[in-house]
Amino acid sequence: MKTAQKILLVDDDIDILDVVETVLVNEGYQVITANNKEEAIAKAETEKPDLAIVDVMMTTHYEGFELAEALTKREVFKRLPVLMHTSIEVFESSDDDVMKFARYYRQNSSDKEMDVLLIQDYSSGNAGIDYRDEQGENHWLAVSGFIHKPASAQSLISAINRVLD
Repeated sequence: MKTAQKILLVDDDIDILDVVETVLVNEGYQVITANNKEEAIAKAETEKPDLAIVDVMMTTHYEGFELAEALTKREVFKRLPVLMHTSIEVFESSDDDVMKFARYYRQNSSDKEMDVLLIQDYSSGNAGIDYRDEQGENHWLAVSGFIHKPASAQSLISAINRVLD
């Protein structure tokens, strides 16, 4: 018998956790929930999830980005796919080098002072976040993709299948 894949679901909104967890459990996934960055890192270390789905804004506006970055920088989680669960608009790119696109957009757009750019090339699946933190420093974070809030069960499962298959 195949062991259910583990998904770490991180959000500070209990209602969202409950709804998404129900959908995932009904699809046969084992779900580990956390409400913030610290709890998520601790649970990831003990539970060894196959995927993390992370809300963007929790205790701070950038806590989700910081969590995703903390996970992807640790050697043990280098291969852990991270999907960002967000209501922030995602820019579509035709360039599979999404970081290059983000930096070009920031330099050549009237929106260059925008604090957050979420970008995905839908042909290659490459995705990332270019954001400016509270100190004004720019950060690039490659992620596995985005799930737009509120997500339908079908779009949620589709995004997960794309990443885990």
